[in-house]
Amino acid sequence: MNEHIQFLQEFLKSPLKVGAITPSSPELALKMIDGIEPNQENIIVELGVGTGSFTKLINQIVPNDKSYLGVEISRDFVKALKKEYPDLKFVCGNATHLEKLHKKSGLGKVGYIISGIPFVSLPNEVGDEILEQISKFMDEGCMFRTFQYAHGFYMPSAVKLRAFMRKRYGRAKKSQLIVKNVPPAYSLTWRA
Repeated sequence: MNEHIQFLQEFLKSPLKVGAITPSSPELALKMIDGIEPNQENIIVELGVGTGSFTKLINQIVPNDKSYLGVEISRDFVKALKKEYPDLKFVCGNATHLEKLHKKSGLGKVGYIISGIPFVSLPNEVGDEILEQISKFMDEGCMFRTFQYAHGFYMPSAVKLRAFMRKRYGRAKKSQLIVKNVPPAYSLTWRA
């Protein structure tokens, strides 16, 4: 099935979980994986994989099947991802249980977390739980990267995410506006 149609169908079923009506652009995907070099001792965790906009490029930089864990809440997306990327490990689960999901995977230390989770549309308590889970890995030296749409950059939940991360890990490294994404977006990166 065309990834745009699949994405729109999931959005219509669960707009708070999907958070967008189209997959991220290749330009945003390139920015999201910039400078990442995963391996078995420094794996990459992708949260909110969706239809795999970032995964397409991540698949080209992971050296083996022990260097990546994709966490996606939609069973339909996970089923399609496993078919499209049989050499990568995907789990159907909620990022509020990230530590348990990682432990259960048997994979190595998390060096990178890339997030496609729509924090702006999540209930506050869910966003807070996910950030607490991410912090457990950040405290061990992980890098965290997410993106925010330009039109939502000053929404309370977007500001709250940045304030939470800034308090613990300093200011984000913010990319230039990625105008070839619909809608335009910034990538934000924190390092512990």
